[in-house]
Amino acid sequence: MNSVWTGHRKAWALIGIVASIALTAASPADAARRKPSTGGGYSPPSASIVVDAKTGKILQGENIDAPRIPASITKVMSLYLLFEQLERGKMSLDTPLTVSAYASSQPPTKLGLRPGSTIEVEDAIKAMITLSANDVSVVVAENIAGSEDAFARMMTRKAKELGMNSTAFYNPHGLPHTPPNITTARDLSVLGRAIQDRFPKYFAYFKTSSFQYGSRTIRGHNRLLGKVEGVDGIKTGYTRLSGFNLLTSVNTDSRSIVAVVLGGRSGSSRDQTMAALIDDHLPRAYAGARITPPVIENATQPAMVAEAPAPRPVEQAPAAAPVRVASATPQAPVAQAATPPAAPERKPLDLNALRPVVASAAGASSTTTPSSTASVRWQKGPEALPANAQAYAALPAPIPPAQKAALQAKIEEKDAAPAQAPTKTAALKTDADEPKEAKRPAVTGWIIQLGATDDEEKAKAMLDSARSRFGKLLAKAAPFTEKVTVDGSTLYRARFSGFSESNDAANACKQLKKSGVNCFAARS
Repeated sequence: MNSVWTGHRKAWALIGIVASIALTAASPADAARRKPSTGGGYSPPSASIVVDAKTGKILQGENIDAPRIPASITKVMSLYLLFEQLERGKMSLDTPLTVSAYASSQPPTKLGLRPGSTIEVEDAIKAMITLSANDVSVVVAENIAGSEDAFARMMTRKAKELGMNSTAFYNPHGLPHTPPNITTARDLSVLGRAIQDRFPKYFAYFKTSSFQYGSRTIRGHNRLLGKVEGVDGIKTGYTRLSGFNLLTSVNTDSRSIVAVVLGGRSGSSRDQTMAALIDDHLPRAYAGARITPPVIENATQPAMVAEAPAPRPVEQAPAAAPVRVASATPQAPVAQAATPPAAPERKPLDLNALRPVVASAAGASSTTTPSSTASVRWQKGPEALPANAQAYAALPAPIPPAQKAALQAKIEEKDAAPAQAPTKTAALKTDADEPKEAKRPAVTGWIIQLGATDDEEKAKAMLDSARSRFGKLLAKAAPFTEKVTVDGSTLYRARFSGFSESNDAANACKQLKKSGVNCFAARS
């Protein structure tokens, strides 16, 4: 990824977006003190995506992997890191944050904090969400990481951990910078899902339309709050170079989507575009229980299944029908792809056709919008870990206690009974090579999933492969497959149970992923 962003820096230097660029010396903090970059938009000028948060499907997409400047949507990642401090107990909502002279000097929009003063964390959150305060963003950055530079590096690392592989941050607020903060519509949709999956308690702040700070009433820039049914956040953004941006979350009683619009020509047209996307695609979102895992750090990037352009279920689309967004194999569901989908080619910003984005309101230099199964021992077969495994299948529904007890009694009765005619699986074994395993315990609090595939034998082979390679790590874990149906396709999850704590499951996954094995941890 470093080479990609180096290429962006060179491109900016060659065409002279700013008067001078020192690639080897400039730090984000130093660059922010320079005169802000000026310039126009880019071609294509817009990008958008609508993702079903319950399934991970892409319901709509335009230029979803094209590099874009997030502007003040940058602050969503800054808030993610602040929420992390709250979750870990390193800060509380009333923790005072000290204001430096540098933070105080940031250009508008700003709260107007004085050097040496303090602001409580809760007020900082509200100021960043509603006013999109640049001075407060730097206050948060400096109090968490010690400097703006160090915080920007934390932001980029977190983006990578979330699977936002086309994103790099150089400041915490989104003000013009050389090189600029860079992202894509797809990456921002991941962030929009991740922040509410990880921090549902704190995500509620994004519903804030105004708040009282001292004697002032601070009003927000998100005009869709309270006007479009289901909209509950999250952030606007604007600079001359980015155009008018909006990341939106919509949650109704039965449906949930995250949508992104980037590069709007005005705040009004951006809002109208977003409202139209919600109106067109929310009714197509899945209305059942969520079947995609939470978006978490250090996990396989959330599966995003591209739908065919026609507004009908994916399973009814012709095998050769083109897809609008090349984010998955179009002929089959993700779990049935013959090979892993190739990463889309990333193209640098087309800066040869610059043109200004015309702001329709005052303040155009600011960063905001102006205005389970029985235990079975399997023989390892000749098949290697299948390439089409995808760690994306649904979280299991809890098993009632009475059903668990009945299931366990059946397992114990079967183990104690005299040997009968061999089953198909047992016929593959010999007494000499059958491994000695403890009986599988009842499904406990946490499981890990290696993947989901269209063939149960492949799922079993996946478990065997992991067990043989990581015997010590998985010694106390019990393998099992689970049959599920997703969009008319039958899949078999390859899972291990026996993890009593979330940390045990997470640590096991971490070790597996270091060796190239897909994995995620989930509550049973």
